[in-house]
Amino acid sequence: MGAGFDVIVVGLGGMGSAALCHLAERGQRVLGLERFEPGHPHGSSHGLTRIIRLAYFEHPSYVPLLRRAFALWRELERGMAEPLLHVTGGLDVGPVGGVVFDGSLRSCLEHDLPHQILDAPALARRFGAWRPAPNAMAVFQPDAGFLTPERCIAAHLARAGRAGATVRTNEQVLAVESAPGGVRVRTDRGVYEAGQVVLAAGPWMGELAPALRHRVTPERQVLGWFGIDAPLAFAPTAFPVFVLEAEEGAFYGFPEYQVPGFKLGKYHHRFEAVHPDRVPREITAEDEAALRLASARYFPSANGKLASATTCIFTNTVDEHFVIDRAPEMPEVLLVSACSGHGFKFSSVIGEICADLVSADRTSHDIALFRLSRFA
Repeated sequence: MGAGFDVIVVGLGGMGSAALCHLAERGQRVLGLERFEPGHPHGSSHGLTRIIRLAYFEHPSYVPLLRRAFALWRELERGMAEPLLHVTGGLDVGPVGGVVFDGSLRSCLEHDLPHQILDAPALARRFGAWRPAPNAMAVFQPDAGFLTPERCIAAHLARAGRAGATVRTNEQVLAVESAPGGVRVRTDRGVYEAGQVVLAAGPWMGELAPALRHRVTPERQVLGWFGIDAPLAFAPTAFPVFVLEAEEGAFYGFPEYQVPGFKLGKYHHRFEAVHPDRVPREITAEDEAALRLASARYFPSANGKLASATTCIFTNTVDEHFVIDRAPEMPEVLLVSACSGHGFKFSSVIGEICADLVSADRTSHDIALFRLSRFA
């Protein structure tokens, strides 16, 4: 039997690394288990940049969590030579009556967020890289930008280590079981016991949590970096992060940063449900074509050669909202996952929520939207 801990965190991606940090800093004896190396490319917490935005079309109740997330990211990066959070402003673009434009504007109005509304000609004048559809409308909100996910994970793990956390990498969790007085975690290298477990295993949640086995669907995503004809127009100082709802689908993108090219993704890409251990990693012509639907029409000066591309995984619930709740069959296990492709930006505050729930079984943050009972 391995040494006893107060808490074991399974999975050290965005959510797990933040949970480990907050738990350790509250004095918990905590063990973090990671199947690969932190920041690995097999899950959902990699790819150099991840969008963070305060105007949230998905649901207005996310906005207070985002305000706290911004503050915690700023606290985490304090004293670092380079920030973790880069502010560019953000654009939510789509037709009136669509999910993105209407939802973003609703969040701005309900939470009194500073914003500007741009029609298609105004959008093209202000941000010269854009060639929007004639019916497009945009919400520009200045409190948006991108995080550097691999560095965020490293920063959380470094702080956790300084606070006394134990981290074991390249160790696969095989089962999470009830044990006298708590929980037992079996891995391919040992057995550990703790009073509680935070299960943050991303696309492997369905494998380890019976309550989620038929409620989450891992989905293959592809991100591409396209050659740019007008680099200054795609610099972080000139090109806000964006979400675009168009007749070709829903897309998201970033300014050029660290590696050459305009980074572009398509929500739900080609709608490929996958097993997380068997994700096709080769980038195909069909993958590239799906992304060029947006680059060719809406960003023609960044429709050059595909400079690089990578895969990642969305772990989707039916309603695309998160899961943060106790496992019904084992309440010592806190389920933290199913972020449906939009979770990384929240990981700093979700780490705090995990520490609240583990230490006091309550949190001041409103997480009613993420309860399992909504699936009943």
